[in-house]
Amino acid sequence: MNSSELLSKWKQEEEKAKIIGWNFSYIEDRFHSDEDALPWNYTDVIKRYMHDNHRILDIDTGGGEFLLSLGHPYQLTSATEGYLPNVELCRKKLGNLGIGFHEMSDYSKMPFSDSTFDMVINRHGSYDANEIYRILKSGGLFITQQVGEDNDRELVEMLLPDSPKTFAGHNLKSQTELFEKSGFKILEQGEAFRPIAFYDTAALVWFAKIIEWEFVDFSVDRCFEKLLEVEKKIAQNCSVSGRIHRFYFVAKKWC
Repeated sequence: MNSSELLSKWKQEEEKAKIIGWNFSYIEDRFHSDEDALPWNYTDVIKRYMHDNHRILDIDTGGGEFLLSLGHPYQLTSATEGYLPNVELCRKKLGNLGIGFHEMSDYSKMPFSDSTFDMVINRHGSYDANEIYRILKSGGLFITQQVGEDNDRELVEMLLPDSPKTFAGHNLKSQTELFEKSGFKILEQGEAFRPIAFYDTAALVWFAKIIEWEFVDFSVDRCFEKLLEVEKKIAQNCSVSGRIHRFYFVAKKWC
């Protein structure tokens, strides 16, 4: 394709960049991430600590896919979400199952009473350590897997050189220290980097538009010359690659 044809193709991909829940099946044959090759299994970590009589909360549940995969009793399960397309999805899908759902985007004022939950889980979402402490029962657990500050940085730099990190300082050391200062004891933890690769420039366009908090101010028009460089690299090497950054920890409220 010539440059004008590529521009048209990539702008079409940019227009298609919409997502409900957290589903990347649209580009599944055009990229690969080793998300499933982490040294820990987040589901297994949760299930080691979770009991059938626990009252649990999932913060930033997305479309509820992960929460439902745990198979916890619905009447003991609650969830929050702030992304509007997912809010409407969750109201129907989770609400109809009897799961307590709340729209929430202010993490410093969560809509729950003190000492409500035995366990709070959070996969790739935001949180406020002091609020987590408040809503957990004594001895309650916070279990999270997070996207670290260096996630996709190589890919961001390809398209938007010298962009500042969106979540600078968001790493295992800083977050576990934050929770310890808030009155928690860290029971277990881990951090890892794994590869992510794109085999098609259009898939990277879609991805960058979806992950707008990492690829800040990305657009095909703005990054067109960089996208042409990516196209050349893929032609030469069959892919362009970067790293995902993940960490997890289990924190226990002592009092």
